[in-house]
Formats: sequence, structure tokens, C-alpha cells
Amino acid sequence: MRKVVVNTTPLLVFGNIGRLDILRKLYGTIYIANAVYEEVLEKNDKASATVFSANDWIKVLKIENPKDYAMYSAKLHAGEVETMILAQQKSLQADLVILDDLSARKTAKFLGLTVTGSIGVLIKAKNQGIISEVKPLLDEIIKNGFFVSNKIYDDILRLSGE
Repeated sequence: MRKVVVNTTPLLVFGNIGRLDILRKLYGTIYIANAVYEEVLEKNDKASATVFSANDWIKVLKIENPKDYAMYSAKLHAGEVETMILAQQKSLQADLVILDDLSARKTAKFLGLTVTGSIGVLIKAKNQGIISEVKPLLDEIIKNGFFVSNKIYDDILRLSGE
């Protein structure tokens, strides 16, 4: 299976709608940086409880060299920075990074990482038959505070054939 590193927001997005299983079904084991784990647990919500209990397939790793922080912009959160550092570590060398923040995604792409976001995960899950429809889950994600513009919403449904 692919080595996949996931940031905080996708864990919260899927955890809060009770569908963290989508990540497990698509990728098997996923890796999160210690800062991501701490950010999720700080939320003290449905997602944090789910992530905390998923230690058989969500692996929390510490970054090997904290000095690597110096390479990153101050506008990124600790979880985003550690996610990218972890993805690049020689001991892991991730195949995919799941990030939602636009600045973080741009930075990850600049670093040569393969990136997707929560919406990309939904579309892939539909394409692989893990979910039958994107729209109900997308609506629930939006209802929980994940922003998607009307244009992007329409594009997502078009891309997913709905």
C-alpha cells in the first residue's frame, strides 16, 4: 500500500462525520505527525475520540530533525509543517500527503510532494466504490464548517458524476 501522511483538517473532516473509515479503506495505514495528533486531540470532539481509538491503523510519528522547521514559512501551522517534514523523511518517504489548507498545499507541491485534499479523497472513494455518492457526505462536511464555494461545489459534483 501507499505511504500516506495526513494533516489535521482531513482527520477532523472525516472524523466529525463518522467516516474516518474512508481513509482506512483507501489507504490502509496512515501516518500523522505528532503535532497533528496533538492538534486533533485538542479539539476534544467526535473526531479526536475516533483518531485516539484508531491506533491500530493511524500511526503517530515524531519528526526526526526538529531543525527542519527552519525551512518553512511562519504562516503554516505546526501540524502542516510537521506533515510535510514527515512526508519527506528518509525513514518514510510518503507517496501522498493529504492537506486542505491552500498555502500548505502549495508549499507541499513546491517541495515535490504528491498532494490531495479531503474532497479529492471523497472523489477517489467514489471512484473505487467505497462510497456510492459524494454529495451527501460533501453536504455533511459543509454543514460541519468546511468551506466550499458554490463553483467548487458544482465542480466536485460534476467530477464525481453527480
